Amino acid sequence: MPSPFPGMDPFLEGQEWEDFHTTMNTVIREQLIGPLGSSYVVRVERRVYVEGPGEEYEHWRRVDAALVMTEQGGPLIAGAATATLPAPAECLIAMPFEQRETYLVIRERKNMEVVTVIETLSPANKRSGDGRREYLEKREEVISSQAHLVELDLLRGGERMPMTTPLPSGDYYAIISRRYRRPRAEVYAWTLRDALPTIPIPLRKGDDDALLDLQSAFSTVYARARYDLSVQYDAELYPPPSEDDAEWIQSRRKARS
Repeated sequence: MPSPFPGMDPFLEGQEWEDFHTTMNTVIREQLIGPLGSSYVVRVERRVYVEGPGEEYEHWRRVDAALVMTEQGGPLIAGAATATLPAPAECLIAMPFEQRETYLVIRERKNMEVVTVIETLSPANKRSGDGRREYLEKREEVISSQAHLVELDLLRGGERMPMTTPLPSGDYYAIISRRYRRPRAEVYAWTLRDALPTIPIPLRKGDDDALLDLQSAFSTVYARARYDLSVQYDAELYPPPSEDDAEWIQSRRKARS
């Protein structure tokens, strides 16, 4: 069963995003192989980083407490050698966790030089913390290089990417930054109610852009992963939609059932 929405499915954002992110990149690669021809290759690449458990939790590696072992092997607690210990409460410690993200790189086949980087943003890229810092450093590196950058923001939530001028109104964005037109960039914006657009993927100057049909890619991912079996469409959406969109979403839910 296809998604009940004509374009991006907002319920994937909070329920299936990690799987969707990886599968979307794989399907985009498959769809680009034909248009790229034999002059280019496209590869799925990965970056790994450790994200702290909170926005300001930057020094998680520091140890603030230690146990000193006695000769008998028990913990020595200063001033409490003969005290009766109270029953402890059990709490959860905020732990750092490893993030793995995939992205696409188009390389010129004859020399394997990077021509275009395609990034599908993740929630970690759009919230304050290590993930956003890591991504913005990578973004700055790409836009300072000779490579094009294509950013796909298929998330309603989180902070948008920094721009000098305001983005047009929309729920989702595709930003194409051609190396020879910087700082100007082409911005495709669309709403929750729209189908995903077909966007150009820039290559070497003199070569035609490869066209990427994002709606076709999304529909392929949704069907291949069988999200219709796992997504809970009665769940609450975050961020909350507008009143008009909430009514429209409810109508799509009813049409699905």
